[in-house]
Amino acid sequence: MDLGSLLNALILGVSIASIWLIAALGLTIIYGTAGVINMAHGELIMLGAYSSYMLQFYLGLPYLLCIPASFFIVAFVGLVLERGLIRYLYNRPLDTLLATYGVSLVLMQGVRLIFGSDPKYIAAPAAFSSNISLGFASISTFRVVILGVTALLVFGLWLLFYKTRFGVQVRAVMQNKEMAASFGINSGRIYMLTFALGAGLAGVAGSLFGVLAIVLPTMGASYVVQAFLMVVVGGGSLAGSVAASGATGELQSVLAFFTNDTFARFIIFVLIVVFLRFRPQGLFAQAGARR
Repeated sequence: MDLGSLLNALILGVSIASIWLIAALGLTIIYGTAGVINMAHGELIMLGAYSSYMLQFYLGLPYLLCIPASFFIVAFVGLVLERGLIRYLYNRPLDTLLATYGVSLVLMQGVRLIFGSDPKYIAAPAAFSSNISLGFASISTFRVVILGVTALLVFGLWLLFYKTRFGVQVRAVMQNKEMAASFGINSGRIYMLTFALGAGLAGVAGSLFGVLAIVLPTMGASYVVQAFLMVVVGGGSLAGSVAASGATGELQSVLAFFTNDTFARFIIFVLIVVFLRFRPQGLFAQAGARR
């Protein structure tokens, strides 16, 4: 066994974990707070990628500014979606699932009509195209950037939900909406803001993924399954999604080192199914019952 290659696989696993996690962050916020199964999450990621493409191609905005701009653009789309549709479907999970699936189809076809089906490309700074050598290991600079952005977002979300008044309100609504309302907390406003925040995080993910791969109207489908898996395995909490992403990312990288990437993904999906069979609540079950 080549020790250097194994170390490289372990470092690559951290990179894979960050990609899985940043795809799941927005969905974690939406599902963990409102219990909404947002089937349009992949298309919100896709909108983030197209937002960066538009800002670059039509306005000449530097890539590093496209990332936060994509957050606000897709957050606004999420806000409109929540106010126009989702708020009427809370506590109706099947209806929400079907409605958001319909929204995903509308968004996908709408983008196809506007931009066509040909691939688009997002240009990142030239410095991001190099590799960083860490002893025996080597990793793309842009993957390090994704890891850094993911770490900052996780830390920012932790501060928001556990160190601010807004976070206290969110956790109160999650545990008992009626009791929270008796203390003057507007659950409708909390749901609206968290849905917009989750959508904005999906926009950031799309802006980053648009550099890793080509930008297509169907690109969201390749990320939404991974995102759902991380949220379900993690139990719908931020800490759970971080732990699930870290474990699956490292496992995929190590298994791919010994076999290949396709077989590694197959093994991971099988292990996830077996894990959920014996622990359906996930790694970290939510404290309290949402009402």
